Amino acid sequence: MARGEADGVSDILAAVTPGGGKSLLPVLAAAHLINAGRIERVVWVVPRDSLRLQAEEAFADPLWRASLGHSLSVRSSENAPDPSRGLAGYVTTYQAVAAAPMLHLKEVSRNRTLLVVDEVHHLPVPSSSLDRNDAEGEEASAWSRAMLPLLQCASLRLLLSGTLERADGRRILGLPYYPAATTHTPEIDLDAPGWAVIGYSRAQALAERSVLPVTFGALDGEASWLEGGRAAGQARVGPHRLGGAVRNTTRPALFTALRTGFARDLLQEAFGATRRLRARRRAERGFGPTEFARGLGKLLVVAPDQASARHYLAMLQSWMPAAQAERDVRLATSSERDAHEALAAFRLLPEPAVLVTVAMAYEGLDAPDIAVVAALTHIRSRPWLEQMIARATRVDPHAGSYTDQQALVFHPDDPLFARFRAELENEQGSAARARKTQRISALTPERVVWSDEEPRAITPLESNAIGLRYALLRPITVARAERARASNALNPAIGCPDSERAPSLSERLLRQRLSATVAAQAAEDEANLCIPRSGNRPHRYNAVLKRVLGKARAAMTLAELEAALAWLERHRLSDHLHLLDGDARYAWSARHRSGGWLSKRPSP
Repeated sequence: MARGEADGVSDILAAVTPGGGKSLLPVLAAAHLINAGRIERVVWVVPRDSLRLQAEEAFADPLWRASLGHSLSVRSSENAPDPSRGLAGYVTTYQAVAAAPMLHLKEVSRNRTLLVVDEVHHLPVPSSSLDRNDAEGEEASAWSRAMLPLLQCASLRLLLSGTLERADGRRILGLPYYPAATTHTPEIDLDAPGWAVIGYSRAQALAERSVLPVTFGALDGEASWLEGGRAAGQARVGPHRLGGAVRNTTRPALFTALRTGFARDLLQEAFGATRRLRARRRAERGFGPTEFARGLGKLLVVAPDQASARHYLAMLQSWMPAAQAERDVRLATSSERDAHEALAAFRLLPEPAVLVTVAMAYEGLDAPDIAVVAALTHIRSRPWLEQMIARATRVDPHAGSYTDQQALVFHPDDPLFARFRAELENEQGSAARARKTQRISALTPERVVWSDEEPRAITPLESNAIGLRYALLRPITVARAERARASNALNPAIGCPDSERAPSLSERLLRQRLSATVAAQAAEDEANLCIPRSGNRPHRYNAVLKRVLGKARAAMTLAELEAALAWLERHRLSDHLHLLDGDARYAWSARHRSGGWLSKRPSP
């Protein structure tokens, strides 16, 4: 764009995995486009007041200044006149724009402006039928109505998001969508005129070591509660296991666990892991127990509500000497006067080492020191959970080499969180295919629509933890390499020459390689935004391969299997998805391909 080679582009959409470094993009764009005379000012709008300082820091970062050769600065502004004050631009919030829309519209229209909309998924397309019944939706729609004139007036627009979807299913303001019936899930038109799309998935970020792998500590437990109105009398329910909860017990069991003994047990596990990590890193560096230093690792505690957050704070402080508790543990909630100071200290200073919050710090918080997260929250929407675990996946430059770092997330072992983990692992390519749907039972997750609202008429009684298990969510390349090493160790014949291997074993190995190659192509195409997210993409790609070759793998000879593998190494299955047209079993794929998702794969 700076060289004039992309004059038709006026909108840039950056779908970057949380923690993938999207805050560099506004600096990169401003450094090149202001120098080229394409724009004159930058207006960066963020969803939370706590993120304004981080945006200022992004422009002031000395390493980025040296790398990009720029000397630009922006200032954090509210609604005072002349928000830029002679600098290259300013940073404000959605709330500030909604409070004084004309002030910001004049600033955007006065100069050729690059408008940066951070976490654009916070802005829904206004819908009056939803707004009237939902206070949160009404506030978000007010932000959207105030932001719309700025989007229309800006010379260039840079829209950033780590989660290009909303929990309520509504469309996101400013994004191009395919026309579809209101009952269908909205789909973004990645080939819309005037748009450039940047996709950076978690799988790509892990492969490039831009984010850390995650180890989940899943804590199971039992919970009991009273249910029913006081007039009719309350009945005791439980104990029910969190990990075995079904349709009617998942929400109340989780609600109870987060407010009783189970929460204390999970918090103790996270607190103990943080202490052990900090002690180990102190010993490795030769620091004494009272020396302060960056890179030792910190704990972020995400609570379900403010009352629970204060209870967790008191619990944590009771496990330390008074002086240390006052220094090391802070609370950041919307009702605390010093919440922003606590957030800033947690981000920028060696101490405090523990921060308790509800929602202020879950999204956009750039604190690479965070190594452990205690996920004591009832929210189970996927975008929220992705943002939460991403607080611990940033690479800490003060904590040593990449291989010595790892994010650790402790969470209740309920079916909804387990499903989220399975989806995340599927999309990284660590799992070849989704599990088959089973009937609802005490051993399988519920399949009804989950609501993050708290259950009514519930009185928590007691809960306790009964077991902890760890699971490492690994990048696809590491997972494949480890599976290959394990397979070789269990079967020495794998390392034999082809002539010395039994034909049945050779066929089985070739079929395994075919399956892995098909799954890899499906995962790569989705990561590169060539196909929409879906749990059964390897199944569709396998169907395409069968149509191309005219025979199922189970019926192929050794020579045919070798030929099939050679064909896959030279071709992409996404170029042959038209072979599924007319088959009712794959009507969904054909419909989306015709809409533009599958037919326009990026050039190699």
